[in-house]
Amino acid sequence: MTRITLTLALLATLLAACGVDGPPKPPREVKQSDVSISGEARFGVSTRL
Repeated sequence: MTRITLTLALLATLLAACGVDGPPKPPREVKQSDVSISGEARFGVSTRL
């Protein structure tokens, strides 16, 4: 590849990734689900006598 071709390919990649499709839009409203996460974590060494 020549330098010009490589430069044009890089420029096209950057232009495609910079949000040329318009301003950002907020995400759609997400409904509450019935999923909950809870738990317990421990780290270290423990003993019982």
